[in-house]
Amino acid sequence: MTPLAERMRPRDLSEFVGQAHLVGEGAVLRQAIEAGKIPSFILWGPPGVGKTTLARLIAQQLKKPFYQLSAIHSGVKDIREAIENAEKTTLFQAKGAILFIDEIHRFSKSQQDALLGAVEKGTVTLIGATTENPSFEVIPALLSRCQVYVLHPLHRDQLELLMRRALLEDEVLRNVEVVLEETEALLLYSGGDARRLLNALELVVTSSPGDQPVRITNAYVREKIQQNIALYDKGGEQHYDVISAFIKSIRGSDPNAAVYWLARMLEGGEDIEFIARRLIILAAEDIGLANPNALLLATATMDAVRALGMPEARIVLSECAVYLACSPKSNSAYVAIDEAIAAVRTGKTFPVPLHLRNAPTHLMRELQYGAGYQYSHDYPGHFVQQDYLPPELKGTCFYQPADNAAEARAREKLRQEWKNWYPYS
Repeated sequence: MTPLAERMRPRDLSEFVGQAHLVGEGAVLRQAIEAGKIPSFILWGPPGVGKTTLARLIAQQLKKPFYQLSAIHSGVKDIREAIENAEKTTLFQAKGAILFIDEIHRFSKSQQDALLGAVEKGTVTLIGATTENPSFEVIPALLSRCQVYVLHPLHRDQLELLMRRALLEDEVLRNVEVVLEETEALLLYSGGDARRLLNALELVVTSSPGDQPVRITNAYVREKIQQNIALYDKGGEQHYDVISAFIKSIRGSDPNAAVYWLARMLEGGEDIEFIARRLIILAAEDIGLANPNALLLATATMDAVRALGMPEARIVLSECAVYLACSPKSNSAYVAIDEAIAAVRTGKTFPVPLHLRNAPTHLMRELQYGAGYQYSHDYPGHFVQQDYLPPELKGTCFYQPADNAAEARAREKLRQEWKNWYPYS
């Protein structure tokens, strides 16, 4: 049967709950919808606050063709096919189609590039949905062509309204005698996510004996959800919750918790390559230079998983997860690149110093390109102090060695070589 959250999707804007700052009377997006002309835009907000629903309602109200892609499952080929279909529809109906892309932050640069032409020409009106900050996850060329609207988590009264509406109107739940005595546990479990709330409500109601009224109390909700905690929806919110618990357990150096959450994912049918990819990311982000072999093992894990498949891949994934959990940790490389990127994004894009520039032509040499560069291998220890950063950034330390044995050695080497240059103490 279709899940309750899907059955209870609003049929028009009057039934839409929340986001009054966007779709309430006189709000900016509501005015655009009523005028019949909306820009391409991106909806940024947490899960379960109405991003997909809002996109569908807009297409329905404006009577525009609606094409939907998921960034998890779609590639450049799917994007081009959707745009071609939209072009054909536009020819016959003279109405620009809406192309809705869920989790647009998961699209690569090339996939986002494939959207640019159609958005710029107006072949499609793009509506993207993301849980991540689009400033960092959407390419500037596409972001500049879109408005960004922020969606907020639903408030308690809005979530309670959705629950009571479901109990009164849903084709299944309205046939069950339900007494809603307490709501705190359901609201806490939902975390402001309407979809998660309705799925929990359906679980609590439908897992009860059919011959007795269902009295919903906090204790009863906790009992029913705990009984079903092993359920794993690899396409829904538990996909994100359990992988988050898995990663945090490894980062926190707990191999026992790591293999438990790994087992939850494997038993739930999670994509084993997805798990392996996350282990590679973690090896670089959270272990990094404290143990560079971690990245090698995680990369080898991906190769082994692809070669073996299940059930043998479970052993390889377990070996990698336990090794990473027991490894020393450092996020110094992760912090270093993020700080350098932040410097670039805040306008610190200074010219390359002349002595570091390439000088392949006579004119460039006349202009002093490469002049004064000191070749490291001509000096004792294959090292010589010279500026490699622009003068405006001289002495800036993006990389700070972490407190572990491997990086302690790196810190000492840097301190000796760059004394009075970089503040490595």
